[in-house]
Amino acid sequence: MRNPSLLTTSLAGALLAYVLYTWGGQIQRSLTVLGVFRWYPDSSHTSEEIISITDTTHCEDIHYHAPTDTLFTACEDNPETRFKWFPALANFDDPALGARSRGSIHVINPQTMQSRRLAFENFEGPFVTHGIDVISDRDRPDGEAVYIFAVNHVPNPDLPPSESVQGWPKARSQIEIFHHVIGSPSIQHLRSVWHPLIRTPNDLFAVSPTSFYVTNDHHYTDHGIMRSLEDLYDGAKWTDVIYVEIDSAETNTMRGNAGAGVEATQSLKDMHNANGMGHGRSVWEVLLASCTSGVLHIGQISPEQPGKIDLLDQVAIDSVVDNPSYFSDPFAKAGDDRSGFLLPGVSRGVTLASTQRDPSAKDPAMVWFVRPAAREDKIKEPSSPLRWEKRLLFEDDGTRMRSASGAVLVAIDPSLDPEIGAGKGRRKAWLFVTGFLSKNVIAIKVDL
Repeated sequence: MRNPSLLTTSLAGALLAYVLYTWGGQIQRSLTVLGVFRWYPDSSHTSEEIISITDTTHCEDIHYHAPTDTLFTACEDNPETRFKWFPALANFDDPALGARSRGSIHVINPQTMQSRRLAFENFEGPFVTHGIDVISDRDRPDGEAVYIFAVNHVPNPDLPPSESVQGWPKARSQIEIFHHVIGSPSIQHLRSVWHPLIRTPNDLFAVSPTSFYVTNDHHYTDHGIMRSLEDLYDGAKWTDVIYVEIDSAETNTMRGNAGAGVEATQSLKDMHNANGMGHGRSVWEVLLASCTSGVLHIGQISPEQPGKIDLLDQVAIDSVVDNPSYFSDPFAKAGDDRSGFLLPGVSRGVTLASTQRDPSAKDPAMVWFVRPAAREDKIKEPSSPLRWEKRLLFEDDGTRMRSASGAVLVAIDPSLDPEIGAGKGRRKAWLFVTGFLSKNVIAIKVDL
């Protein structure tokens, strides 16, 4: 008779072998992306001077508006709020503080490294900041004015006072639309936008003053095993992208009714952890990050079919991916184009659940720079990951940049920089990085 314990051991070994054979690669990929074995003995992996831009506390997203050479960001301003009310991290500890939140829109001059808060017109808040987008006002000369779209995680005003009530959403997040004349000290609030399909908004892709895409980054809003599964298992494709259109006649008249004149449809479904969005290499190219999958999706919107996104390509990197952006090299020439995609993220996402409420904690940061491979033979194979050159542009243990979630590049004119000099082949740019838990936006000079 066979030994029962030996049989049990054999069956367990066979099961483990099957699991490793079937899921080993996926498990290894998840461990890498979440930074389970990534450690930081040093403060920073750069010898360059880091400039900290004052009055830019907890700015989750940042955009560079090239026509005006201006950076835009939405900041929480109050360092207390993010650690007690931030629905994006399932932090609903203090809804009263969230209701008092008065975040703001900032403009940053990339030449002087100075930040300036814009005074609100027709807007009293609350304003709990997250993702934003910025597009030019096409009815004015280019560079004269912009529209700014911003996610706002306001507490649910209809939530019953009893904490025992189950199934009620604790936040009633909405989108704010603003208009800003470049150079003015203020920003005009046009209206708020809410729709039942906008459940857990993270980031935006604005198409026009009256239409935009918005990601829902989670299906489950509260902490628990199902939300953890959403983050850890890339097969949990439960999030989506929503396309929203606003009745143009209502834009300036329905400020007090966020749901008036709003139509929304599901543009993409079955996405894992749909997160940041960005504008790509053309007007129609859209960037979409699957955050804890470590994947950048590259798609295209259709001018003939509003609300339709076709995903055409993807790039996988070895960390969490947050808000993607595209750097268009203004000094590109034949054979020397330094354009590429910027992918910031938390490098140890595995610890975020335990650090997100701690003001003194560190959440290490990474920023990747991704470009199409230069070698033509790599480009010919559509499925090959070698089609992409991936470079770690910036890395920090969280001391100087905590929780990188947004990054943009501003090119330095090679003819004006004494460190480079015209014709020397080297190229540099200012890298601006921010995070949803960062004390300040930082700037650092990097090689392209």
